[in-house]
Amino acid sequence: MRDLKRRNANNLAIHDLAKAGLEVFAPMTQMVMNIGGRVQRRDVPVIQDLLFVHETKADLDPLVAKYPTLQYRYQLGKTINEPMTVPAEEMDRFIFAVSNTETPIFYKPGELTKSMYGKSVRIVGGILNNFEGRLLSIKGKRKKHLIIELPNLIAAAVEVNPDFIQFV
Repeated sequence: MRDLKRRNANNLAIHDLAKAGLEVFAPMTQMVMNIGGRVQRRDVPVIQDLLFVHETKADLDPLVAKYPTLQYRYQLGKTINEPMTVPAEEMDRFIFAVSNTETPIFYKPGELTKSMYGKSVRIVGGILNNFEGRLLSIKGKRKKHLIIELPNLIAAAVEVNPDFIQFV
């Protein structure tokens, strides 16, 4: 879904939907902002208008009608007006990986280049046991990061203990 409110709004759609009892997720990062002349640290969405809601369209329609800044996100190039959906398994995997890492690094679509994708690996042990993917390859980085992606939406690099990495 899309939240068209500004980052510094006091009440974002993620808060409204959570109050309504829906399961909602938005990748968040901390940002220092000047609000009303005071410097504050706030959690803000990584991508301003990106929000994931685990609910059926029929149950979301009344909320979309109630909040004028809340919209469905549609896939480019599709002629059918069906809102974009992410398979539950992929979303759960992404949320689990991001939530269980202290400092995930988020990438917007197009920010990851082919040269940044490293070797294919499987994680054996630890919190991310049985996760498969590719390592993030950036010169100067000493820590190992696994790339977790939601294609065409967002990618995150989560830190992985080198002892748990098995090359595929």
